[in-house]
Amino acid sequence: MAGIYIHIPFCKSRCIYCGFYSTTSLELRQRYVEAICREMEIRNERSEIIDTVYLGGGTPSQLTIEQLRQLFIYINKVYPLTPNISPLTPEITIEVNPDDVTIEFAVALKQLPINRVSMGIQTFNDQRLQFLHRRHTAQQAITAIDTLRQAGFQNISIDLMYGFPGKTLRDWEADIDAALALNVEHLSAYCLMIEEGTPLRQWITNNGQWIMDEELERTMYEMLIDKLTAAGYEHYEISNFARKGFRSRHNSSYWNGTPYIGLGAAAHSYDGRSRSWNVADINAYIKGIEQGKRIFEEELLDDDTRYNDTITVALRTKEGIDLSLLSKKYQYYCMKNARRYLNDGLLELSAVGDSQSPTLHLTRRGLFVSDMVMSDLMMV
Repeated sequence: MAGIYIHIPFCKSRCIYCGFYSTTSLELRQRYVEAICREMEIRNERSEIIDTVYLGGGTPSQLTIEQLRQLFIYINKVYPLTPNISPLTPEITIEVNPDDVTIEFAVALKQLPINRVSMGIQTFNDQRLQFLHRRHTAQQAITAIDTLRQAGFQNISIDLMYGFPGKTLRDWEADIDAALALNVEHLSAYCLMIEEGTPLRQWITNNGQWIMDEELERTMYEMLIDKLTAAGYEHYEISNFARKGFRSRHNSSYWNGTPYIGLGAAAHSYDGRSRSWNVADINAYIKGIEQGKRIFEEELLDDDTRYNDTITVALRTKEGIDLSLLSKKYQYYCMKNARRYLNDGLLELSAVGDSQSPTLHLTRRGLFVSDMVMSDLMMV
């Protein structure tokens, strides 16, 4: 099984924090969609059976319904999807902005193969939304969820963000409570990061640094875990929570090392032996595809790199690292370096979930120092 990621870089305006490749050149949308369809044909990876499709961005809801329909016509033409007679139908996700979700748009989305919607809400505080340069209001986000339900969507994910300058624990609790009131199937939460080259970085340069209290961040994260797990969500990955049966299958494929095909400008692909990424320039991408060639770079992965990849993705998950999948060399290296964290109660060795093989996973205390633990388990 494999997944497809389609990068839709178009945005009406850029959020202050976003480090993903995006553009406000909306006039290029139709040429870009046609280029993605052509890229599918050029790559001709028809042997892969596709289990998940994810339209991310950018803002995929900036495409018209007809443009989205065109993409799915080509996906079905080029790639064999998991048959519906299998235990799981393909998971097909689109990211949307709340202010794009009208009832007409939502009903039209439901008529496409899309069966999962991911919405970036970030916060229910209008002042903080304005600071982030988000286009929607808190009420628009709440209304958008209701609109998607009316259209028949039963698998909705939302994103939240914490770590804003001046944000209190009470503010964060209000955001979590507002999210829980929506009763969505999936929730992701991230600490606000200061990425190089973003308007947020420039804002800090112009206005002076702010220092987020690390202890407050930790308390916010603990509150998030406590409130969501008490509400019945499974904490299945460091930043992700799901109702039973509603884990993100597409994102889980990244953490499980499943191959994926990235289509569009700046999209990444992985086949188990190499990583490749398309040029992060929409004009260069379109021009290359129109000339019948994909402009990309590629990295062949050696054994050490694949081991390090396993550490950095699998250890993020509730199940952790299945040690039986590592060679004896890497099992020994991993356990040798893990020993002090096992002794300190930051890592745990046990069978988790359906696996009967020994797995190495972070404890709750270990979640707070996950970057340090991962770094020490990697080959140098």
